[in-house]
Amino acid sequence: MTLLDDLLQANEAFVKNEEFKAFTTDKTPNKKAVFLSCMDTRLSELSTKALGLKNGDIKQLKNAGAVVSHPYGSTMRSILVAVYALNVDEVYIMGHHDCGFGALKPEPVIEEMKARGIDAETFNTLKNSGIDVTNWLKGFDSVEESVTETVSNVKNHPLLAQSIPVHGLVMDPETGKVDVIVNGYENVK
Repeated sequence: MTLLDDLLQANEAFVKNEEFKAFTTDKTPNKKAVFLSCMDTRLSELSTKALGLKNGDIKQLKNAGAVVSHPYGSTMRSILVAVYALNVDEVYIMGHHDCGFGALKPEPVIEEMKARGIDAETFNTLKNSGIDVTNWLKGFDSVEESVTETVSNVKNHPLLAQSIPVHGLVMDPETGKVDVIVNGYENVK
């Protein structure tokens, strides 16, 4: 049996037993907040449970490192949609200690891409188009600096109202303790 088969079998039982009823909510978040956190598996439930959040409280986004590096990429678009279409009043960026993306070295990833069939010419084409894959895949040295930079990128976006607080947090994935790196209330206008 494949993983897909396992997942579909679990879904069938979930629906048959009406377990979905425990998650009933609507599309606007109760706490009027959007959270961007890392996709690290240790944070799947920990990042919300450690803050006392339950299903329906927030809009939750995840990506590698909880980073917003491109002002018009899909993560920033999702934040803007949350604010302007889904009743969100606050933005939270939450990185974490011991982040795999922070330690990411692009060269082994690129080598693995090549080993899985990505042609070397593809990298040349991207480079000639102005896309430096090595830079694009580069991690960060300090989670606190990365969170601060992402908060700045979001807060200073030309399409985000200055009245929206953008907070920066760092979580310890071993204990769930959260530290405030940027208090967004201090920077609202």
